[in-house]
Amino acid sequence: MDNKVQRVAVVTGASQGLGKAIAEKLLSEGKKVAFLSRSQKKLDLLREQHLDKASRDEAVFMAVDVSEHEATKQAVHDILSKWDRIDILVNNAGIRTQTSIEDMTLEEWDQIMSTNLASTFFVSQAVMHAMKEQKWGRIINMSSIGGQDGPLTSSAAYCASKAGQLALTKVFARSLAPYGITVNAVSPAAVRTPEMDNVPTEKLEKMIQMIPIGRVGEAEEVADLVSYLTSENGGFVTGATFDINGGRLMR
Repeated sequence: MDNKVQRVAVVTGASQGLGKAIAEKLLSEGKKVAFLSRSQKKLDLLREQHLDKASRDEAVFMAVDVSEHEATKQAVHDILSKWDRIDILVNNAGIRTQTSIEDMTLEEWDQIMSTNLASTFFVSQAVMHAMKEQKWGRIINMSSIGGQDGPLTSSAAYCASKAGQLALTKVFARSLAPYGITVNAVSPAAVRTPEMDNVPTEKLEKMIQMIPIGRVGEAEEVADLVSYLTSENGGFVTGATFDINGGRLMR
């Protein structure tokens, strides 16, 4: 292990919420970070916030739709060309809907599966070759309580995609372990993100009543967990799912 190597991280869905908190946490630790997002506008705002890091060639901001697999392959190629390595991947990009089973369309199903599940597979596939050559890597799949508990507050397609991420985590973990690459899943619930701003107060209060800790989580708490799993000290943890939900679901 070479602790002097400046690790390179790729975070998808990094322009807001959990992805932003995770990317900024890794950046604060001295890693080079590629922020990937569909929103050029939000990326431009982030670039302004981290202009010092960008000017020192420690942060890049890339408009990429992870459901377009050729575009993600190109993004990985560009990052490798720029920094010559990728050490950490956080598969965070995702779409959550609340569509009922009766109203789910094939178009919505395919969009969610492509963004949430297929991208987890294909972006991981794209980065793993560099990680195998390095004999070091960390892949984190951001799943959800929806993939374990099937709550009616999320659509069937969303829950299925998040459950699929947990299965992919184990498959990749077994395959890549001989190369010094760990693969883990993080499964949050009721964490304060921009999406929570749209939840009615009464509904939010009922949600908190179901959490033994008695509050919602903070994005920074999730980022701290990801920080450990992607660290030099996280090498003996792989194929695991880490719940961070205030006790909402206990296993």
